[in-house]
Amino acid sequence: MKLVLAIVQHQDAANLVDALTEQGYRVTRLSSQGGFLREGNLTLMLSVEDHQVNLVIKTVREHCSTRTRYVSPMPPIAESGEFYPPAPLEVQVGGATVFVLKAETAKL
Repeated sequence: MKLVLAIVQHQDAANLVDALTEQGYRVTRLSSQGGFLREGNLTLMLSVEDHQVNLVIKTVREHCSTRTRYVSPMPPIAESGEFYPPAPLEVQVGGATVFVLKAETAKL
């Protein structure tokens, strides 16, 4: 058994969860927040057999795309002499971060 954790953006989450449930997977959704842009994400948890991991990852790839965003840099708070770029910065957002962990099941 494997525990698959997929951290995805809210924009991608609904379609991904629909696709995974249509394939017969049970998905647990946890709200989370990213550190860099401080935007909401969803962490999806699935328990799957070892041979199903590649199919789950393939489904995640198909439904989570990267996008380009422009963010305005925050002025430095600590030191008034610190430099920060005056123009918006281009960053890539989206996609997914996937962790695959060994798991054991126990009936309680």
